[in-house]
Amino acid sequence: MSGYRLFPQAELRLAEIVDYTRSNWGDAQAIAYLDGMLAHIETIAERASPWRTIPAELGVAGYYCRFERHLLYWRVLEDGDIGIVTILHERMQQVNPLREAFASPD
Repeated sequence: MSGYRLFPQAELRLAEIVDYTRSNWGDAQAIAYLDGMLAHIETIAERASPWRTIPAELGVAGYYCRFERHLLYWRVLEDGDIGIVTILHERMQQVNPLREAFASPD
């Protein structure tokens, strides 16, 4: 069974999502959303969730899928684990943040 790693940009985005959710909908909803997203990431790592290749016009190589209102972007690491590079809200402009995150994921 493969694992996953959250790259710094993904950790930052996850913290921002939790803070925003907590501010707007309270602790219980923030915890529920975080737990749901982490469970979804685990299904990605287990290859139990559908993967989509990032479109070539975005200029990065990797995969993505949706979790509720967010898009999770990752690449497969040399050891077979999943490296979550970034997490972006569906309404965010995707191209530049995605290119920046994939340019320096570590």
